[in-house]
Amino acid sequence: RRVDAGDSFADIANDHGISRQAVQKRVRKLRGKTTKAIVSKKVEQIVDRKLDAVDQLQKVNEYANELLDLCMAWGRGDKKALQILESQRTTRTVRIGDEEIDVQEFKFKDPRELALKAMAEIRGQLKLQLEIFQALYDLKAAAEFQEEIITAIGEVSPDVRKQIIHKLNQRRAIRSVVRFA
Repeated sequence: RRVDAGDSFADIANDHGISRQAVQKRVRKLRGKTTKAIVSKKVEQIVDRKLDAVDQLQKVNEYANELLDLCMAWGRGDKKALQILESQRTTRTVRIGDEEIDVQEFKFKDPRELALKAMAEIRGQLKLQLEIFQALYDLKAAAEFQEEIITAIGEVSPDVRKQIIHKLNQRRAIRSVVRFA
């Protein structure tokens, strides 16, 4: 019951003074292996949270693009970008023999290297975002398929449809994945 309520295995284990693995083993024994419906339920919870991960990816992507734009502007010699570059400069006095010389020291990496890293980060984010959207699309397609099956069964035999829904709800196999009335 606590797992269904959202408690973690670690929380349950701490409360009972046993290992997390022992809790996980017992849950598996009671439920059998995790069904796709349970996984779908978790994905639906993510969808219901308005995909905070995608919002976070968008924010990081904006910063990476800003960094990339700045690096590319440095490479083109843009005055504003060079001014930002100048702000990374410090002056140190270096002694060579008896002579002291003021030397300008820049604390930054090669803008081309930073640009390549920003491009790689953006590419990785796009790949991750695509994977998230693909998983959501697959979940939606599975839910639509399940709904179509139940509807088709209901058209042939409304009583069989009710029995199937009742059995599935008893087993909690599709609770909150596909909502039936």
